[in-house]
Amino acid sequence: MKIIVAIKQVPERDAQVRIDAAGQWIDESNLQYALNESDAYALEEALRLKEKHGGEVVVLTAGPERVGATIREALAKGADRGLHIDCADLTQRDALGVARLLAAAVKPENPDLILTGLQSDDLGQGQTGVILAELLGLPHSSLILHVDKTETGFTVKRELEEGWFQLIELPAPAVLTIQSGGNKLRYATLMGIKRAKTKEVRAVPASELAADSSPVAVLERVSLPQKQKSTQMLSGSPKEAAAALVEKLKFEARVL
Repeated sequence: MKIIVAIKQVPERDAQVRIDAAGQWIDESNLQYALNESDAYALEEALRLKEKHGGEVVVLTAGPERVGATIREALAKGADRGLHIDCADLTQRDALGVARLLAAAVKPENPDLILTGLQSDDLGQGQTGVILAELLGLPHSSLILHVDKTETGFTVKRELEEGWFQLIELPAPAVLTIQSGGNKLRYATLMGIKRAKTKEVRAVPASELAADSSPVAVLERVSLPQKQKSTQMLSGSPKEAAAALVEKLKFEARVL
């Protein structure tokens, strides 16, 4: 069984984000990068399937040269080889443009299963995996917590709302977007890190994939959210003040 896991390199969650001088994007010069969280869970699910049923796990990512570090991290955890779509203008491509690149790289591999994270930590659109499935003409499902292999395909556990789950059967090949939290993530061992240095990582220029996409342009400027502080005093009895607080938390803060 061949499993392809599409992963993305994103800025670390605690990174200090600054806007570049042109005001068109974030300043990437001093950012630290890491493997996208839900992609890490997709990789973990793929490695568990490989350990149980055998086969090969291939990690696929698009981006500039720096994403090689994230590929090596995935190889150190147990992936067999990597595919790097060399694409310096990834931030100028929308979800459809990125999915076209991934689809063009996936087709020659003829995988039995394609896993992606549910969404990226930086943009959070949650669209690339679903569009990838549509471009490839494959069945797909999202919000997946667990995957079991069957004789004809896969049975997946899908997260719904309020603690409800759904079991779905899909034929192979299929595309699944994985939700965070389904498994406990593994760490790369020292031996795994050493082995990763000898594993194959094949780079393919984005221009060779013939995956045309219109660049995404910022029409005006991007800016950081404005920090605001305010205090509101709630009058009335404790019961009235509590009711007013609940209303504000629901309809103004939108946290309930």
